[in-house]
Amino acid sequence: MALRLGVDPRVIARRAGGAVIGPGFVRVEVAPGDLVDGIRCDPGYGMARVPRGTWNEWPRTFDNPGFSVRYAYARARWVGRWAGSLGLEAGRLEAGPVEAEVVGALGDVPGRAEQAERERDARPLMFCLEKVALAYHEAHERCSALPVGDEEPGAVHAGRVALAEAVEIVLGNGLNMIGETPRERI
Repeated sequence: MALRLGVDPRVIARRAGGAVIGPGFVRVEVAPGDLVDGIRCDPGYGMARVPRGTWNEWPRTFDNPGFSVRYAYARARWVGRWAGSLGLEAGRLEAGPVEAEVVGALGDVPGRAEQAERERDARPLMFCLEKVALAYHEAHERCSALPVGDEEPGAVHAGRVALAEAVEIVLGNGLNMIGETPRERI
């Protein structure tokens, strides 16, 4: 972008808090906790005018993208409900590698929604939502947002609850954009 605008990329990097990584390329990194907090503060995160899209709900397996996305949304809602019943509030996410995969997928959603709007084709957004769902299922299975057994709730759990809230917002918005009503239960 800097080259197209005829602007020195170092100027853009300085203003955006990034670094020049190649001839005219500026890389801006956002801390995972900052992105999750930003999504949680912006209920309209990633929204665009996307054409309708459809997924099959059956078969109900993780190999079916329609089921996987819908179930990831329901799982994220479930985490929020259970966290509330335990008195566990969302906190700052300090992402490990598994959570970082989810955050990376979440960060891609606005660009893919804009692409879907520009191309008048819901598939780029739908594919991105599938990536979010698969990453979240992996995180949900490997990095419990809720204490297990006699484990005491801690900061790591609060951060994962925040991640679940961000996933809920993103998948809910994505489902709405393609013309579906997100469901809390499947």
